[in-house]
Amino acid sequence: MMTRKCAVAGMFYPRDPDHLEQLLEKFFRNKDSGLDARGIVSPHAGYPYSGEVSAVAYGAIPSTFSGTFIVIGPSHRGFCTCISLVPWETPLGLVDNDSQLGSLLGVEVDEVSHQYQENSLEVQIPFIKYRFPRARIVPVLMGDQDLQSAADLAEKIVAGIRKSGRSDVRIVASSDFSHYVPKATAIENDLHAIEPLLTLDVEGFYRRLRERRVSACGYGPIATMCLACRSLGAREGKLLRYATSGDVTGDPEVVGYAAIAVM
Repeated sequence: MMTRKCAVAGMFYPRDPDHLEQLLEKFFRNKDSGLDARGIVSPHAGYPYSGEVSAVAYGAIPSTFSGTFIVIGPSHRGFCTCISLVPWETPLGLVDNDSQLGSLLGVEVDEVSHQYQENSLEVQIPFIKYRFPRARIVPVLMGDQDLQSAADLAEKIVAGIRKSGRSDVRIVASSDFSHYVPKATAIENDLHAIEPLLTLDVEGFYRRLRERRVSACGYGPIATMCLACRSLGAREGKLLRYATSGDVTGDPEVVGYAAIAVM
């Protein structure tokens, strides 16, 4: 059976299953928010830096959820938008792929592009495996991230979900925010950019990114998730937590991380 093997285990998160499980247990402690989000934004940095924020994001979905996560991550290596239809390996075991739903999205299948050392999708999968052991995934690697590309991908996702007749689907947007800027600048610019997302104003989000030149790497997945959730009935977003790498390292230049729930 073909699977997508771990490419960044031992770099972004522990390769040892026991160590990884202990770390995730710590992250998820007291993280249940009582929400039931349709979509979330979760960062994709190394777990020591952004793992707590990711756990807050996934804590906005009940741990009893056993449906499918459509996980959208930016291609840091310039690959075109494509999906994977094979199971993904984690140190905690395989996560099954919902290939039936994935095939309904009308997105090109390209397993080769998914095999490279791309962290944006991979770092999300252990969180899903740990908190939602019966859930399945549809990993989507996003190439072009302009507003039209986000709208087109959101339309395909919504059409596929509706065609499936499924209601047990949640969407994860994998993104970090400002990269390697002074901490005060990161906080100010990131919160400025995030504000329109609280009303699902995706156009305003893009406008503010441009205004402040915010170096968010997964703005396309965020926009896609918000547009798709809006079409499926979501009405608002909620910033659950914002943090920076400097909170851990003490470095003056930081990367920004946000946990956002869309409901």
